[in-house]
Amino acid sequence: MRTWFITGASRGLGALIAKAALDAGDAVVATARNPDAVTQALGSRDNLLALKLDVTDQSQANDAVAAAVKRFGRIDVLVNNAGFGVVGAVEEASAEEIARVYATNVFGLLGVTRAVLPHMRRERSGRVFNISSIGGYQSRAGFGIYCSTKFAVEAISEAMHGELAPLGIHVTVVEPGAFRTDFLDGSSLAPHAQRIADYDQTSGRTRDWSTDNNHAQQGNPEKLAEAMVRWPARASRQCASSSAATACRGSRPRTPSSWASLPNGATSRSAPTIRRTNSPTPDRSACGRSSPVRGRIC
Repeated sequence: MRTWFITGASRGLGALIAKAALDAGDAVVATARNPDAVTQALGSRDNLLALKLDVTDQSQANDAVAAAVKRFGRIDVLVNNAGFGVVGAVEEASAEEIARVYATNVFGLLGVTRAVLPHMRRERSGRVFNISSIGGYQSRAGFGIYCSTKFAVEAISEAMHGELAPLGIHVTVVEPGAFRTDFLDGSSLAPHAQRIADYDQTSGRTRDWSTDNNHAQQGNPEKLAEAMVRWPARASRQCASSSAATACRGSRPRTPSSWASLPNGATSRSAPTIRRTNSPTPDRSACGRSSPVRGRIC
């Protein structure tokens, strides 16, 4: 039996991952700003611990991790799922809006990770899932600020993969495409308060799309959650859903042998070896992005 620690677990993908892990017989520490919402979503179970956690509060993160270890003895899997989106042109974003989304999507992820990793290092074992997005490697008009946070998650995850693999801890960044979750709801995706007419035909259309497509996305989030419980530890990056897979293939070399099927048309990109280079100049051609690839599985 593994013990999962999941942030943002009161609804959406976080709740579905928690349910899949519980159904598999694992123990789950499901955290949210409102732990009562976790209990409402998942019920009361002996192998479930619902805890209050605002990921932007480091002291709460430390307390939640300590409570998890006290209850179950260890944390085997960390799922950094808590986050939200903003939509609108980059110029339309206020400093306060930018700071708020970074506080949750980037600094919150880092704070929870720093609280969990000492326990995993002590055990020389563990698994970390960082929930990114199709927007973690491909931005678009209207999602510039949100995608920038997910680009940061990608970079953090790549570095963690190389740092933690020798310690028996495996890191996977998950890149969902369009799934029927609450992401496009006003509670998860906030439009910038300022709207500039000059952007109506670019980011303005993205604002409209996010409203029109709420809960009409193609991907089935339940199948993604079930697949995550079974994903191999060796995979450092998972493109989830056919839309994400198409973008992955378009932005990186097409090597069909490195893709494995996941439910509902989703795909998993993994390979048994890690590209390494002894050159002082990192090889940037392997994955199609201008970033070092040391420690990345393509």
